[in-house]
Amino acid sequence: MEFNGDGDFSFATGNGNGVARNGLAKIHTTPQNGNGVCHNDSSTTVKAQTIEQLHSLQKKKSAPTTPIKGTQGDFAVALSEEERQMQQLQSISNSLASLTRGTGPKVVRGDPAQQSPHHTPKVSSHHHHFTPTISVSDSALKFTHVLYNLSPAELYEQAINNEKGSFVTSTGALATLSGAKTGRSPRDKRVVKDETTEEELWWGRGSPNIEMDEHTFMVNRERAVDYLNSLDKVFVNDQYLNWDPENRIKVRIVSARAYHSLFMHNMCIRPSPEELENFGTPDFTIYNAGQFPCNRYTHYMTSSTSIDLNLGRREMVILGTMYAGEMKKGLFSLMHYLMPKRQILSLHSGCNMGKDGDVALFFGLSGTGKTTLSTDHNRYLIGDDEHCWTENGVSNIEGGCYAKCIDLSREKEPDIWNAIKFGAGNMSFQLLYMYNCTLFGLATSSDLTMFFLSLLAVLENVVFDEHTREVDYSDKSVTENTRAAYPIEYIPNAKIPCVGPHPKNVILLACDAFGVLPPVSKLNLAQTMYHFISGYTALVAGTEEGIKEPQATFSACFGAAFIMLHPTKYAAMLAQKMQQHGATGWLVNTGWSGGRYGSGKRIKLPYTRKIIDAIHSGSLLNANYKKIEVFGLEIPNEIEGVPSEILDPVNTWSDKNAYQETLLKLAGLFKNNFETFTNYKIGKDNKLTEEILAAGPNF
Repeated sequence: MEFNGDGDFSFATGNGNGVARNGLAKIHTTPQNGNGVCHNDSSTTVKAQTIEQLHSLQKKKSAPTTPIKGTQGDFAVALSEEERQMQQLQSISNSLASLTRGTGPKVVRGDPAQQSPHHTPKVSSHHHHFTPTISVSDSALKFTHVLYNLSPAELYEQAINNEKGSFVTSTGALATLSGAKTGRSPRDKRVVKDETTEEELWWGRGSPNIEMDEHTFMVNRERAVDYLNSLDKVFVNDQYLNWDPENRIKVRIVSARAYHSLFMHNMCIRPSPEELENFGTPDFTIYNAGQFPCNRYTHYMTSSTSIDLNLGRREMVILGTMYAGEMKKGLFSLMHYLMPKRQILSLHSGCNMGKDGDVALFFGLSGTGKTTLSTDHNRYLIGDDEHCWTENGVSNIEGGCYAKCIDLSREKEPDIWNAIKFGAGNMSFQLLYMYNCTLFGLATSSDLTMFFLSLLAVLENVVFDEHTREVDYSDKSVTENTRAAYPIEYIPNAKIPCVGPHPKNVILLACDAFGVLPPVSKLNLAQTMYHFISGYTALVAGTEEGIKEPQATFSACFGAAFIMLHPTKYAAMLAQKMQQHGATGWLVNTGWSGGRYGSGKRIKLPYTRKIIDAIHSGSLLNANYKKIEVFGLEIPNEIEGVPSEILDPVNTWSDKNAYQETLLKLAGLFKNNFETFTNYKIGKDNKLTEEILAAGPNF
């Protein structure tokens, strides 16, 4: 199968190597002048009426513009540190400039709390005007202090000193509150629909893209910028997305809270000091004014929360929610739009690599075991959540991990448990190590202090003991969606840089609570596309209020809330890359066997690990297979370390009629879900869509 770059896909003949490309397409985002979401992982609003009530739940009682190069060649002008800082401030001033009422405030570097009362900040006299202005507002006469790319230790101090609800836990991590919103608000996310995006993006039934117009976006942008300009200080991060240096994206995050700045410092890729000096103009800017609500009387607004994405202006605006995950997932949506323009596949997946260089991708919704199975002490972790598959291999989009904390324990998730800390490890060991290195002249203590304290974990909405500050990860008083954000360097077996060769295996995980899917199936390309688009798992009784029996959940491409194009386009790109590089698709059921939830038993984790090990080693490719009915899946006859009788699910059901009835019920749910994607044309016809549809259940 080939992807010709014009939106057309077709199955290739011959060796399947595809057509070589001469370089990558440039990113082009310049405007040309009741929808449902398949999977919603947002959480309910905190049941608190005042900030004091919210805090009582938490504590238990006992780029700068592109640097001036000067003339070319040997006559290039070297910039002084002061000149470079002036460029940075001017760039930030341009970002914060009002588009209708004036230039915005004069921005200066540093914390106003540390400024001398007689100190007069130096500011650039050259302001960039986006539009002609009638008059200058009072905001243009004030100074806004920019805390630009602060270190984690500095952000730590800012949060503790200035943000109510920020505390130090017993491990040294920063615990903070995200406010009333403790999860994403997908129904408040808006995307500007213009002449370009109207044709390119997926709109309508099943799509996460809810439209807004350019004017409404500018109203919300002005509201956010006005709020940020009214503050005495704002936090600015200039960072990267994508560990592949040829395809990384430069992002600038302007926020009002130190917690948000620290969160993004952890989650994005951190530039070196040299890279910051030559950072240039950012490709994308986030204005996080989440402490300030949107105007509910503004067109397209349905609440006081609005998360707005403008692909033409390369900007994102956040109002009315302080949940930090909106920034992370907003950037992921951006990558789902930009990367396919470079014929690069963006993926909502985990990724690890064996010692021999074999890479595996793991797709799966919540509860399928994606984090557990992709985190393997015998393999290197490339990333836990977001990746790109380029012509060179795979690369992690992020520089950190955003893990769920509910019921976290050292025994279940030792890597995550050990990552929730201040600095890079045991503090007494660090101090001893620094002393010895200084004593023997190996490094200065200040150098090592900067290294050890250059990273810092953030805990969101957890409950802890007021005196000992020990976190109770089982406490759901604030929310079930408690989270930890930490740099990927905190994982002992992380592969730095987070890149790897082309994947050999693509593993689709499903927790089938109906108990009819096999523990493992080998997929052909069409089946891989079908199950990738379906993105199936099942919720069980007790996981969500009102669920009494297994309930099928489908999320296109295993991340419907974040994709921008039609799911079939991502699936076709996945199949093309798998065919070109010889990858194999697998469907692994980590759910029930011998009956549905309540009568059968969940497949034992050691058996699933044996299956995954056999996939990694390649031994499962050499097994003998047979095809089962209805879903048409190929299942192996035997796997070392796994009881052969469980490999075919019909063998484990004592009531064969009940098995057949449940199998047909699940197949019907798959068919009903896939109706959203039928008759969608890729390129000139819908031939590929028909071929994918034929790979689904047949009964």
